[in-house]
Amino acid sequence: MSDSKRKKIFDFSLLKRVFHFAAPYKKRFYLSIGLSIVLAVITPIRPYFIQLTVNNYIKNGLTNDAIIKNKMVELIIWITVFQILLLIIETVLRFYFSFITSWLGQKVVKDIRVAVYEKILGLNLSQFDKTPIGTLTTRTINDIETINDIFSDGLIPIIADLLSIISILIFMLWIDWKLTLVCLAPFPILIAATYIFKESVNKSFIRVRNAVANLNAFVQEHLTGMQVVQAFAAEQKEFGKFKKINQEHRNANINAIFAYSIFFPVVEVVLAASTGLLVWWAAIHVLNIPGKNAIGIPGEIMAFYLALNLLFRPLRVIADKFNVLQMGMVASERVFRVLDNKDFIKTEGNFAPEKIKGQIAFNDVSFAYVDDRYVLKNISFQVEPGETVAIVGHTGSGKTSIISLLNRLYHIQHGRIEIDNVNIDDYKLDVLRKNIGVVLQDVFLFSGSVMDNITLRNAEIPKEKVIEAAKLIGMHDFIMRLPGDYDYNVMERGTSLSLGQRQLLSFIRALLYDPSILILDEATSSVDTESELMIQQAIDKLISGRTSIVIAHRLSTIRKASQIIVLDKGEIKEIGNHEELLAKGGFYYKLHQLQFEKKLQRIA
Repeated sequence: MSDSKRKKIFDFSLLKRVFHFAAPYKKRFYLSIGLSIVLAVITPIRPYFIQLTVNNYIKNGLTNDAIIKNKMVELIIWITVFQILLLIIETVLRFYFSFITSWLGQKVVKDIRVAVYEKILGLNLSQFDKTPIGTLTTRTINDIETINDIFSDGLIPIIADLLSIISILIFMLWIDWKLTLVCLAPFPILIAATYIFKESVNKSFIRVRNAVANLNAFVQEHLTGMQVVQAFAAEQKEFGKFKKINQEHRNANINAIFAYSIFFPVVEVVLAASTGLLVWWAAIHVLNIPGKNAIGIPGEIMAFYLALNLLFRPLRVIADKFNVLQMGMVASERVFRVLDNKDFIKTEGNFAPEKIKGQIAFNDVSFAYVDDRYVLKNISFQVEPGETVAIVGHTGSGKTSIISLLNRLYHIQHGRIEIDNVNIDDYKLDVLRKNIGVVLQDVFLFSGSVMDNITLRNAEIPKEKVIEAAKLIGMHDFIMRLPGDYDYNVMERGTSLSLGQRQLLSFIRALLYDPSILILDEATSSVDTESELMIQQAIDKLISGRTSIVIAHRLSTIRKASQIIVLDKGEIKEIGNHEELLAKGGFYYKLHQLQFEKKLQRIA
């Protein structure tokens, strides 16, 4: 592991940020610290009373005096009752301590997950273009869940264990410091084993976390693209890749299991050695110290034996808890990397008109998805309210990029985009997007009912309004034939519907929100001729009185556009209506002739 990586793992500024999320629950946090102190204080009490009972009552109770014997028995009974009560109290406190730390961890996890998901919702689409969805899923679910361990099995339990160890050591030194040193003689072996174990498991856990992220990304991507995998008979090839990633995950876990398998037996051996040294010390003193000087030995032996077991109980797991803490910090570093992402959608604008008229102006706009590789270069055009503008061009010419910029899915590098003579960055984001209706070529439907996908689960939209929009599109009768009509479950990504049906549902969705600006991105490219006619009829009604931008490969669908913008390699080559552009005999004319020839070939 590199020094820079190790520095990050032990960067306590990360812990500070994590515990910042615990601030609303500081009473529970302080209570957990208080309980750890109380548990540390009461831990040595039971061994002490065992010593006291053996030395002062059991040995002194070996007398023929019945009165003294009965009194000793009575005192032993009371001490035993006290020990039982103390054990019950300690058990209850440990349960409450464990519950509070886990409760605190889950509360923090909930708050961090909300913050991360809110941040993801606000990221620019460019982040999703270059970040696998499975990786973001891992950050939102697995990594954040690991942060919970900082509270339930990490820092607070480590503090409690260290306090218990210190408390037991003080008790042992108070009884007999020489015997304590003798019993702790094997501890250097334990310290060395603990360090080696900690480092080994930590490296394995980092491998495990990386393998989990790779697994999530791979499975997410291939389940989504399963149709392509099967269509090209690539199952075995992709399965081989999966086995390789899964094997790395398995090997990382096996390495961690191997370390555990060695470490815990070493702890038991060290405990056995310490116990053996305790017995040896006691035997030497019983044999060499006659009379009164040996009276305290039996009580000391029993107290030390119990103390050693209480000492080794936290030592068995403290190294593992340090690893849990480290992995929590690694996970938090990854999570905070998402929270610290600066490539988010600007929301400083506060201009919120009740209704947008729909005038659009692109003024010398240049845009690149990556660095300075511009996909749009010096784009300038204007659309008047209620006007229909078509954008055409070869694949990759920048058509979709223009509409992505209009509703601020990406930020431009140069130039200015205005709606109603106001910079789009000055608009309140939700107001801007509510006034722009979009029908994309690649329609995405969420798992749920037809109604949910049309309204996007907006309870304020009445069903009557949805039905009205569906009738306008000509989809109402089709929906009513579905099992459950508007409550029909379209399944994940709308797989229970055809591509054309999904397209028509998205059209209803756009229509329902009554936008001032309508964007149709290849809206009819994936539907059959009959569905295209239905959409075209609806479009004629829909664009009336609205500013419309239509992107289409089929030039036959844009003949009625007020103006047509012809793009090529990110630059505007021509602007004009259908007849004007044909008369020029330029780019548009060539596109038109190419499509006309292809149509004749299909007919032939």
